[in-house]
Amino acid sequence: MTLNNLKLRELPVGKKAKILSVEARGEMNRRIRDMGLIPGSTVSIVGRAPLRDPVAVRLSGVTISLRNSEADFIKVETL
Repeated sequence: MTLNNLKLRELPVGKKAKILSVEARGEMNRRIRDMGLIPGSTVSIVGRAPLRDPVAVRLSGVTISLRNSEADFIKVETL
């Protein structure tokens, strides 16, 4: 079963997903895409800070940290 149109922040820890879209504009869009978070990429959540912000995302063997305000611009579909 797949879930469509989740925000990246809503993805459970350990679950893999495919990026469907990046809905940020301007500088935020460029920053997100420069980190490799582009449509078609496979990502997973590997952890969250104690207050649930930021979120640690695994992408192509690299772990990056995203603020929830950034992760909310990324729509994903679970695999």
